[in-house]
Amino acid sequence: MTPDEIENAVTAGMPQAIADLKRLVAIPSVAFPGHPVEPVHAAAATVEELLRSTGLPSVRQIPVEGSFPAVYAEAPAPPGTPTVLLYAHYDVQPTGDLALWRTPPFEPTEIDGAIHGRGAADDKSGVISHVAALRAFQGRFPVGVKVIVEGQEEYAGERLESFVEHNPELFRADAIVVADTGNPRVGDPAVTTSLRGMGAFTIEVRTLKESLHSGSFGGAAPDALAALIRMLAALHDDHGDIRVPGLPRGSFLGSGPSEEDFRSTAGILDGVSTVGSGSLADRLWASYAITVTGLDVPTVSGAINAVQAVARARVTVRVPPAGDPKTTVEAVVDFLRQVAPWGVQVDVGDYTMGSGYLADTGGAARSALNRAMERAFGRPPRDVGAGGSIPLVSTFVRQFPAATILLFGAEDDDAAIHAPNERVNIEELRRTATAEALFLQEYGSAAF
Repeated sequence: MTPDEIENAVTAGMPQAIADLKRLVAIPSVAFPGHPVEPVHAAAATVEELLRSTGLPSVRQIPVEGSFPAVYAEAPAPPGTPTVLLYAHYDVQPTGDLALWRTPPFEPTEIDGAIHGRGAADDKSGVISHVAALRAFQGRFPVGVKVIVEGQEEYAGERLESFVEHNPELFRADAIVVADTGNPRVGDPAVTTSLRGMGAFTIEVRTLKESLHSGSFGGAAPDALAALIRMLAALHDDHGDIRVPGLPRGSFLGSGPSEEDFRSTAGILDGVSTVGSGSLADRLWASYAITVTGLDVPTVSGAINAVQAVARARVTVRVPPAGDPKTTVEAVVDFLRQVAPWGVQVDVGDYTMGSGYLADTGGAARSALNRAMERAFGRPPRDVGAGGSIPLVSTFVRQFPAATILLFGAEDDDAAIHAPNERVNIEELRRTATAEALFLQEYGSAAF
């Protein structure tokens, strides 16, 4: 197919792609403990159906131990052509506070050229990017194609890693497209060349056999919540830099967002400063970051006059690409134990780990992607980092060191992923799918 034919085919298929994305977003596929499992399985079945619609001859669900099924598809490579593995995930983050959503999170709503809903960008846009790109070829693919769409990336993505390690031939490819990142702004093409790793854990503080009346015991009885607050506050200094020994600030070799753009994208309120030191690129893409992502304490509406016996927090640590998540988490946990006041009892568990990634920016696959993105977006892509983590990428690197890994997608920085009012820009989705289809054609035409 010519580039014009590919572009026209993707554009012609966009109404169906948009309808498919809305259908997928309407499924509340939250694969976190405590959420219904039926919608997650329904999303897997829908993804299987969508991949079959592309003309891939082999599509099936595969069980993943301790997790939800992944959907796998493949088509053999024409003689003399490479094989490309396409990755995405169909599970989504929980909605959080529903009062903060302007539209219902699982009722996909089209507003001003964007589809709003949980997972519309992260990462059901990645699923649809693959589907729309593959449909353009009507079953006559210019390369070998493998597709893996997993079902529990957001909560425990490392569970697919073991499956990949034990079944490498299913995933072996010359290039791997990971459609779970995006551009700094709509229409500003970028390839993500570094990912921070991550670690997470739950810390529990206990001080009393049971909670006590704050009037009768407050002022002498140790409050577990107060102890936990002191411990968490000790993780950062007054400037917002990390105080844990052995976690230095890193350096990103490239340009990052401007202060103005970052403040606008992040929605930082007037008069409130950013935290930490060094450039924004250093802080966001090359340095450690510690965030308290959840607390188990009495709510304000349910507050009672009591000294708390127990308090829990979920802590997430972002790790520079070259850092080790395990030793990083150990350092943070050791520090929290050291600063724990009053001899409180501290218990830590529910660990999650994922390594970072630093890309090689050369090779035939990257060159083909550069040409494809320049045609689709009207300008060549630039290299950017990502502060987030995709645990499976480091497994691909270890298992397939000769493969080129390419991270791009339709999730721009204003897409509000993991937050209320998530959305994906429809034109960005079209350009991303077009770029992927053009890449498959370009890469298939390269000399091998």
